[in-house]
Amino acid sequence: MSYITIIIIAIMMNMFHCFRPLSSSSSSSSSSTLRNVLKQRNGVSMMAKKKKEMPANPIAVVTGASRGIGKAVALALGDAGCKVIVNYASNEALALEVVEEIKARTATNGGTAIAIKANIGNVQEIQSMFGKVVAEVGPVDILVNNAGITKDMLAMMMKPEDFTGVIDVNLNGVFFCSQAAFMSSMMGQKRGRIINLASIVGQIGNPGQANYAAAKGGVIGMTRALAKEFGGRGVTVNAVCPGFIDSDMTKDLPNKEDILKTIPMKRFGTPEEVAGLVRFLATDPAASYMTGHCYNVDGGLAIGAT
Repeated sequence: MSYITIIIIAIMMNMFHCFRPLSSSSSSSSSSTLRNVLKQRNGVSMMAKKKKEMPANPIAVVTGASRGIGKAVALALGDAGCKVIVNYASNEALALEVVEEIKARTATNGGTAIAIKANIGNVQEIQSMFGKVVAEVGPVDILVNNAGITKDMLAMMMKPEDFTGVIDVNLNGVFFCSQAAFMSSMMGQKRGRIINLASIVGQIGNPGQANYAAAKGGVIGMTRALAKEFGGRGVTVNAVCPGFIDSDMTKDLPNKEDILKTIPMKRFGTPEEVAGLVRFLATDPAASYMTGHCYNVDGGLAIGAT
């Protein structure tokens, strides 16, 4: 029943009472009903006013941002005026190149960038990174969980460390980064955007990638759970699922022509196409009411999977 309907009923009750003697209890009851309705409406109005807008130059952490999709995302967020934290695991030179490119492209929009090293498969390094960001740059407004690795092998030949290594970075790292961003910044600010880079492999599977599929499928489920947990604090959590994207991870695929036959658009995607969607989810006001969903950028490969 809508609030308007309840108010109409309450008014009609009062009108009805005008044509017969009122007991003190019935009069009090109808007045109480109307007061409660108005109180509830005011409560909803106040809740709507609590939505926190993003600052002009939000602070964005992008994990695994030194190359590929992560680099494209970092550049896109820089173009949007973000202060970008370019996380990297080992190649400082590549990360610094991304930082300098962001600075060159954002000279007039308030955006900037710094590079911070952290292994996303290590909880202590994750916590240290977020502590440094908050202390030296400011509270985190946007988190893009992009860092990921592959260690492909048929299940019967996969070593334990090949399975757990992928899970540590691609799944556990997403959780601990999200936890750190929320606890250190977003919970208190009552705003934030978290975007998790999953994969269509987490939806449809792929031979030789049981570890990767398990991690990315877990990320999709985690995205939905965290969206329900964090939503009350004004924090959105969404997943982007790329298909086959031209990058270092796909450049040496031996069966590329066979893969192309399975893609309705008959081509691989580009990192910039993925980054464009991430930028929208991270910065656009129109995305502020979108949470808990998984968006495919796959040329139609996984049509019907979800």
